[in-house]
Amino acid sequence: MVENPSKAKDAVIDLYERHARAYDRDRSRSLQERAWLDRFLGYVPPGGTVLDVGCGMGEPIASYLLQRGVHVVGVDAAQSMIDLCRARFPDSEWIAADMRELDFGRRFDGILAWDSFFHLDMDDQRAMFPRFASHMRVGAPLMFTSGPAEGVAIGTYCEEPLYHASLSPQEYEQRLVTNGFVVRAHVPEDPTCGQHTVWLATYEGRSAVQ
Repeated sequence: MVENPSKAKDAVIDLYERHARAYDRDRSRSLQERAWLDRFLGYVPPGGTVLDVGCGMGEPIASYLLQRGVHVVGVDAAQSMIDLCRARFPDSEWIAADMRELDFGRRFDGILAWDSFFHLDMDDQRAMFPRFASHMRVGAPLMFTSGPAEGVAIGTYCEEPLYHASLSPQEYEQRLVTNGFVVRAHVPEDPTCGQHTVWLATYEGRSAVQ
């Protein structure tokens, strides 16, 4: 039991920074996410550009996107992760930045936040939906993973607490719709994808409702 979830929340970026090499070693390359990635890519035009938010070290997800012929702009708050991406995929764009501060002044053909968005606390997650919308072209897909129900969960990595949080499914849907998205698929704890809870939506281009 972690006595101070707030401390765990604030330590997420530093944890990944310090353990980038271990994560690179431990991260499965089996690509159990393939079916979801293919569904996501079905909404991305050939040669389009995908913003990978919380890209980690670029494998296996960004690598797969590149193999499928799309361009990738990867963002991760851990500089050590970005350094690994740049070494492996030097022709792509990799940016060390906190997703909560994204402000590129450009729009993308898709945004992916797989196993990254759920490290934000609930209020920070709520604030991300208008930020996502401001970076998307009309018709572009947004795909992210969440928890199956509202709450905070503290896992462990390298024997250190690792923070996760989730809104309720009803609130995720409401936030998406309010910010101009249409939910295309939502599978809680998908048994074909390692029990990931996955959301796939497309941006319709409406202004966010305040």
